[in-house]
Amino acid sequence: MKIISIDLKDCFIIEPKVFKDNRGCFLENFNLRKIKEYAGLKVNFVQDNEAFSQKGVLCGLHFQKGEHAQAKLVRVIQGSVLDVAVDLREKSSTYGEYYSVVLSAENKKQLFVPRGFAHGYSVLEDNTIFAYKCDNYYNKESEGGVIYNDSFLNINWMLEEEEIELSEKDKVLPSFLS
Repeated sequence: MKIISIDLKDCFIIEPKVFKDNRGCFLENFNLRKIKEYAGLKVNFVQDNEAFSQKGVLCGLHFQKGEHAQAKLVRVIQGSVLDVAVDLREKSSTYGEYYSVVLSAENKKQLFVPRGFAHGYSVLEDNTIFAYKCDNYYNKESEGGVIYNDSFLNINWMLEEEEIELSEKDKVLPSFLS
């Protein structure tokens, strides 16, 4: 397992080592000890979530506030997504910046998104299965979000505007600076 620092403070990419032979492949996609050694994290994942979507679906940008904030470890089991993390921590050196990466069944990369970040993804292929671990339980009253097409963030979601399919909730999220 290779852990790679990225431009956003406290986020990182995990590239698992894949062992292939004529029978298929094997990989270790999560090892808490290695993540703790690398990042010094005190993360304890308590919930796994999975979504199945078609190309054009865009989820986000979402976050949980206060004591219900969540760190996430995200990956794709089938298909591909553009995964995006936005630093919302006002005292962070990367506040207001975002990072995006294509996660796919083929590349098997994972993104660790710490607490204090908004997170979202756009589905790049039909029949995509997206999965993520959370270190805190979901709490509806603590949810927040930032509109996907915020002009300050200016995120390229790798989809044409007419392809994008949003939930009703995501259509009315506030801008980053509001």
